[in-house]
Amino acid sequence: MSGVKRKKRGNRYKRPRVKNKSRMNRPFVLLGKIIGGTLMMAAMSFIFIFGHDYMTQCEYFRAKQVSVEGTSRLNSRKVLQQAGIREGTNILALNLSLARKRLLAHPLIADASVSRELPDTVIVRIKEHVPMAVLDLGRKFIVNTKGEIFKELKASDPKGLPLVTGLSFADINVSDKAMSKPFKAVISVLHLGRMKNSILPNRMIKRIDVDREIGLTLYAMERMGAIKVGYDGYREKLDKLGNVLIFLETRNRFSHLDSIDLNNLNRIVVTPAGTEPTDRKQEEA
Repeated sequence: MSGVKRKKRGNRYKRPRVKNKSRMNRPFVLLGKIIGGTLMMAAMSFIFIFGHDYMTQCEYFRAKQVSVEGTSRLNSRKVLQQAGIREGTNILALNLSLARKRLLAHPLIADASVSRELPDTVIVRIKEHVPMAVLDLGRKFIVNTKGEIFKELKASDPKGLPLVTGLSFADINVSDKAMSKPFKAVISVLHLGRMKNSILPNRMIKRIDVDREIGLTLYAMERMGAIKVGYDGYREKLDKLGNVLIFLETRNRFSHLDSIDLNNLNRIVVTPAGTEPTDRKQEEA
């Protein structure tokens, strides 16, 4: 339509887009942080390594006192040699865990601990196995007070331990397996023999024979012969043995005995030595 006037559009000026500088610099900032962190970690590592070397070589921390506690059969020199500890060793450079593992590898050591006290002291504590008897299992082994085999018998081992016969490897307690009845009976008798004022101390017991059916037979002093104690009730049986020995001693009845049967406490049978099996005299106590 000719009568309508059109509005004149003004000229529009478009500003050029300006990129966000912060966005442009972000990769460089991140890279800078990574490089800075890496350099800081490298510096810290260098400081730690330098500090570790300095501390573990510093004369101030040289071991001047090395004490060993708990020795009985072993001496301090052998214990330290086993642990790999020498006087003058830097106590901060000492690997306590490794030293303990080395000690536990020794057949006579049941438990051990190694500690340090700044600035110059190392303390080694050990607990030795206490030998209680020798088990004859085809080969001879030493058992401790817990009923654990801890080493094979050697010529250098202590003499005079009771010898146990009649058991097998199947009787021994290993891992979570419980002791068999015969082995438990042996350990019970040996524990009684370790008690103060025991009627039959272990040093007097030469041998313990195990019969799976009838139980234990003990051999002590030669003039006493075989002491048949069977299974169970060992404390009462050994108390009765003491009474029998006092009875025989006061009456001078038998200088030597072939056997004392304690299986039935109501009928204790004492058999003298030196008689033929067919007419062997017996006395009930």
